[in-house]
Amino acid sequence: MRKHSGAVHVARVVRKYKDREYVSWLLRRSYRDAGKVKHETLANLSALPAHAIAALRSSLAGRRLVDAEEAFQVTRSLPHGHVAAVWAMARTLGFPALLGPAGPERDLAMALVAARVVEPDSKLATTRWWPDTTLGADLGVATASTDQVYAAMDWLLARQDRIERTLAGRHLAPGGLVYYDLSSSWMEGTHCPLAARGYSRDRKRGKAQIEYGLLTDPGGRPVAIEVFPGNTGDPATVPGQVHKLRDRFGVERVVMVGDRGMLTAARIDALRELGGVGWITTLRAPAIAALARAGTIQPSLFDQTNLAEVTHPDYPGERLVCCRNPLLGAERARKRAELLAATAAELDKVAAGVQAGRLAGAADIGVKVGRVLGRFKMAKHFTLDLTDTSFGYARNQPAIDAEAALDGIYVVRASVAASELDAAGLVDAYKRLSNVERDFRSLKTVDLELRPIHHHLEQRVRGHVLVCMLAAYLVWHLRKAWAPLTFTDEAPPERTDPVAPAERSQTARVKASRRQLADGTPAHSFHTLLQHLATLARDDLTFTDPTHGTRTQIQKLTSPTPTQRKAFELIEAVIPLTLT
Repeated sequence: MRKHSGAVHVARVVRKYKDREYVSWLLRRSYRDAGKVKHETLANLSALPAHAIAALRSSLAGRRLVDAEEAFQVTRSLPHGHVAAVWAMARTLGFPALLGPAGPERDLAMALVAARVVEPDSKLATTRWWPDTTLGADLGVATASTDQVYAAMDWLLARQDRIERTLAGRHLAPGGLVYYDLSSSWMEGTHCPLAARGYSRDRKRGKAQIEYGLLTDPGGRPVAIEVFPGNTGDPATVPGQVHKLRDRFGVERVVMVGDRGMLTAARIDALRELGGVGWITTLRAPAIAALARAGTIQPSLFDQTNLAEVTHPDYPGERLVCCRNPLLGAERARKRAELLAATAAELDKVAAGVQAGRLAGAADIGVKVGRVLGRFKMAKHFTLDLTDTSFGYARNQPAIDAEAALDGIYVVRASVAASELDAAGLVDAYKRLSNVERDFRSLKTVDLELRPIHHHLEQRVRGHVLVCMLAAYLVWHLRKAWAPLTFTDEAPPERTDPVAPAERSQTARVKASRRQLADGTPAHSFHTLLQHLATLARDDLTFTDPTHGTRTQIQKLTSPTPTQRKAFELIEAVIPLTLT
């Protein structure tokens, strides 16, 4: 009979023997013989590597095989995950509409804000960084020049009023609390008209600086920022902020919360005249001492609790809540003891110099002693006896004891009615001013590196500070969303005693001690999480068909890690292939 030749293929043959399976790979030819399909084994391939068997099966099945190294090329690989996450959060918060109409200026402004979150640096360094991320390619800013960047900053600054009005409408409620504080950052160069010498919070006494005031909601979410000359005092900026809230934001009645250096007695008198403006602040140490001398503050106030509300004729229509924090008191006592000891040690050196004849004359001795007392701020605690040829000192123990009696005591001063906030609520409202201080740390050092400032033109300085404020707004929301992946406390326990230090939840303490999350994966800081997200890359792949000579280009993301996937889930976003 005639045999019909058939196809050659690789067959997988499984045989069982004594409850075990044995797999063989056989090269076979199938053919028909008298109408029946039969198989002829040509070779046993079981000894070949698995990839060789797979290649032979594909080839015999009609698939065209090519050399992977020659056919596929990764032509570019760009970090993507970190900028994609920041961009996704920005879109969730409505940043494109917030900044202004679509166009190249808005794309550059968005890129500046995102860069300030991910990789804060100078504007020139930022333009060099954009091409090395998907941010530059997707927003079309990879080839942007510094002149274009400056033009975008000017464009953004022109829209600051509308941006801040929008944020105020979102987060500030009529009659609600508004938090305000002032900080400073030093300037490089001498040509900016805003640069001036003033009280440096950065301890850069030899540098000119600028001041900037930040308005936030009670949670610390940035709402508005304003730049002032570097020699502007804190209280002088308050009236302008009140007018801003009323005239620009349309908030008729607000309660300003500020520290005792901001809301001074004179400034409170000015707020009282404006009407419709409340305040929450604290008294300065001399005012607290005056209350103690008048008998308004007594140790018996704190026998049962750490806070007590009192009244005094000097503060008509206001509420005074006296608080005692034992831990704060112990810390102040420790610092005072160290300063007294350090001052005495230096004064002993002066006395030794006078006795040895190296220092003489009341004027010269007084200058030397004044420097010591000025350095440690302890003049009120020492009595001095000096002549042209002698110097002696003694501790002013009554003054020391009087100050020690008030260790750990502070007084919250407020105009808010008891029907709106009780005594504990006032203390809690004031202590939330720490959220603004946290925002300043984020702006200046921790996250956004606002300082030092190198711009020379006034509008560029203001534009730079605005970019940093918008970046801080993004960071605020990202930190909150990513709390389950970081050391941030997700659910701090409710405070039963507003005077006592805040406590962390058990979950947060475990994360901090073990450096791990509940599932055993590493806990991140905000910055290490961004660094980990940056390893999620977007690859540009090129496939060359050796038969036809065609080239196909595709983009593909690397497979996300569980942490990267979770980070996008927490901001309620899918991982995008492209940003736009």
